[in-house]
Amino acid sequence: MKKEWFFDRFCGTQIVVYAEDGRAVEVGTEKESTAHAIGNIYKGRVMNVVTGMQAAFVNCGMEKNCYLPLDETAAAFSTYDGSGSGGNFSLKEGDEILVQLVKTPRGTKGAKVTCDLSFVGKNLIYLPRTDFLGISRKIVDETARTSLLRETEKLREKGEGFIVRTAAETATKRHLKTEAEYLKRMYRSVLEHAKRAPVGTAVYREYELPVKVMRDSLGGVGKIYVGDRELYEKVLSLVRMRSDFSEKNVVLHSGKRTMMTEHGLAEQIYALASRHVELESGGDLVIDRTEAMTVIDVNTGKFTGESDLESTVYETNLLAAREIARQVRLRNIGGIIAVDFIDMAEEEHRKKVEEELTRALSLDRAKCRVLPMSELCVSLFTRKRTSDDITSLMFKPCPHCTREGFVLSDKFMAMKLRSSITDCFSEGYGAAIVELNSGLMQEILRNRFLTADVNGAWKGKRVYMIPHRTYHEEQYTVRGEHGRVLTLPDNAQILY
Repeated sequence: MKKEWFFDRFCGTQIVVYAEDGRAVEVGTEKESTAHAIGNIYKGRVMNVVTGMQAAFVNCGMEKNCYLPLDETAAAFSTYDGSGSGGNFSLKEGDEILVQLVKTPRGTKGAKVTCDLSFVGKNLIYLPRTDFLGISRKIVDETARTSLLRETEKLREKGEGFIVRTAAETATKRHLKTEAEYLKRMYRSVLEHAKRAPVGTAVYREYELPVKVMRDSLGGVGKIYVGDRELYEKVLSLVRMRSDFSEKNVVLHSGKRTMMTEHGLAEQIYALASRHVELESGGDLVIDRTEAMTVIDVNTGKFTGESDLESTVYETNLLAAREIARQVRLRNIGGIIAVDFIDMAEEEHRKKVEEELTRALSLDRAKCRVLPMSELCVSLFTRKRTSDDITSLMFKPCPHCTREGFVLSDKFMAMKLRSSITDCFSEGYGAAIVELNSGLMQEILRNRFLTADVNGAWKGKRVYMIPHRTYHEEQYTVRGEHGRVLTLPDNAQILY
């Protein structure tokens, strides 16, 4: 299987795609100026403690107070084999504390934080306030597990802990000791910073997207493609720090079209904006998100099968189980997911579909837990959300329905426009004329979404934008022109 990573940046956002045999498996995005990333540590002030909820609300300098559960002792580490307990924190209103972000703000909900701080390295996770010693379940060799736990036990003091990550299976004792000392120094520097910092300050920021991928996810990868020169230099410098990946396998994209389009990934990413997913058989999925959970409906669609109805339904459900696992990973859907499979009469078929869903989800790096399928052929499973999902880039609240629905975001529309304009120039045109919604044009100009392309890949080319009040926000056209002198309406603007 050909495994590849793709890094690119546009409109102040970094995007990373992991593909297997040219098919997108994971998509991650991160704003380059993001203020609140998972893993950041903040100096906060307890605003109130709600005994009935076993929770506190903490001012961390965000728009809404953060939610701090008080009864989730070491809950974040329950995905590892190990033993121990979290810190014992007795809080009262007005206390100044250090908390770590575990869930970003979303919709009407504030961020979720924890007092059980953690610092992640390649081989170890250091838990300065948590008496816990754990190890990855992916390390299955009992001799290796015993040895790693014994060596890691020597590295911790009373009241602190470590988690041994999968990568540590090949690490030496010296590597473990060096990394443990580095993570402890990092924690001490955070404490020093926090003494001087005002409430609401981020006293520690998690690594940016390329660093996290380089740290965690290069096993078995053949190539890394990068679509931006500055990002390429950064990825290359990170690869040079590793001994298990050659810098010759890091490729700077030099094609005339955008990298994602060139490798057939752009359309796969755009498809994530749709609630409909076509199955190879002709069946389809419908994915709907609600405040409480995500609901997925399975339909036979055009698939009629070659035998009886029960077999047709069974084959469709098997394909759907595999695609559902891929879609929740691609879209980074977290929380409770309910799947309404097509009704199957035979218990054996229901059991095999449940097993196939469990198997497919086991390939996900995020923890998933599948419950038994009901007699109504409904399956429930949970998935841990590991970062912002792709919809945070793609959508914004709809201004026409009391902001309860969603439409494509200005940044995502700029991303699609960028690809269309680049395709236009790849065909040899010297100028591109874009007709689009007037509001979208103003947002593109105001936020300078395409400035980097104008000064870089499009240098020497001309882009004219013609606004239309009657165009829907998601409607636009792009056409190429060869002439130096063009006849354009008075309201046309050239993109600088």
